[in-house]
Amino acid sequence: MKRDYYEILGVSKSSSADEIKKAYRKVAMQYHPDRNPGDKEAEEKFKEAAEAYEVLSDSDKKAKYDRYGHAAFGPGTGGGFSGGANMEDIFSQFGDIFGDDIFGSFFGGGGRRGGGGGRSRGVRGSNLRVKLKLNYEEIAKGVTKSIKVKKYVGCNTCGGSGAKDKGSVQTCSTCGGSGQVRKVTSTFLGQMQTVTTCPTCNGEGTTVTAKCTSCKGEGRVYGEETVTIDIPAGVQEGMQLNVTGRGNAGERGGMPGDLIVLIEEEAHKELQRDGLNVAYELHISFPDAAFGTQVEVPTIDGRAKIKIPAGTQSGKIFRLKGKGFPEVNGYAKGDQLIHVNVWTPQNVTAEEKEMLEKLSNSPNFKPQPAKGEKSFFDKVKEVFS
Repeated sequence: MKRDYYEILGVSKSSSADEIKKAYRKVAMQYHPDRNPGDKEAEEKFKEAAEAYEVLSDSDKKAKYDRYGHAAFGPGTGGGFSGGANMEDIFSQFGDIFGDDIFGSFFGGGGRRGGGGGRSRGVRGSNLRVKLKLNYEEIAKGVTKSIKVKKYVGCNTCGGSGAKDKGSVQTCSTCGGSGQVRKVTSTFLGQMQTVTTCPTCNGEGTTVTAKCTSCKGEGRVYGEETVTIDIPAGVQEGMQLNVTGRGNAGERGGMPGDLIVLIEEEAHKELQRDGLNVAYELHISFPDAAFGTQVEVPTIDGRAKIKIPAGTQSGKIFRLKGKGFPEVNGYAKGDQLIHVNVWTPQNVTAEEKEMLEKLSNSPNFKPQPAKGEKSFFDKVKEVFS
């Protein structure tokens, strides 16, 4: 079972962004692989801290985590590192937290990994955010949607390199193609090697001497792409799904950004959602309540018949087990709650009035609530407990 993100970093929900950042730096420094060579447990704790920070440092993801916990970032929902995240991914994404020097050798060891160590292609593309409206049936069953997204796409003319032709790309003379510059300094502890991103090529290892005429050297152009998104069953209004690598294309072959999909719920004509449950207001006539009847009610996936027993009181709540929404990445499923309202006529004829006056004197028409009858508030508590 995953540990709580706040517990991992040693912070509280009320901690500020700066406090969270400082806490992450402290934990990451403690379990940094260069300080714990060959220690698999330390490496896992380093990854764990990176995952916690990735969520808690993002206001949207933090809000989702505070509300849904780890379920908000299960398979298909985005957020957090995937179980297969490697050290290079983490160093690349969080290098700005530590600065370039931290990934150099501690007291004379090997070079920097990932982000600024080793050659990196281009500039990473930015993330995109889109809204996607779903109806109740799509939410209940899950759905695959194909949407058109206007964004930066890779340039077909130069293949994303940004160069006019192959001969227009040269190895960077400053770093020799490595994308990084190494510097060795002497300290009282001995020699210390630091590695920084090459200032000439920005870590790409190459420079472009003649730009592509189609993309003006960016390696990308503004266009449109059809993106297919798998929506898991049970998503809710305001949830965000992360589609990795489907955001804006990066410059000169850089990694693309992500596509962030914000879920919106399309209002249902007859049903209302309350968490995993679905509520329906059923209105029946006084004779039907008195004699009992069978009625048809709408559900998420069609219509269902239910029996109304004779003597049903207004306010009675019937439950259709399992007719609600499924839990995202879980096994729970909500119910459909049917709230009965006995309809009172607002306009009656003289003849109807005469009949009702006769009935009003009958003992059976005098209110006689049972002693064990639950109050309205008790019923509500029972339904939502």
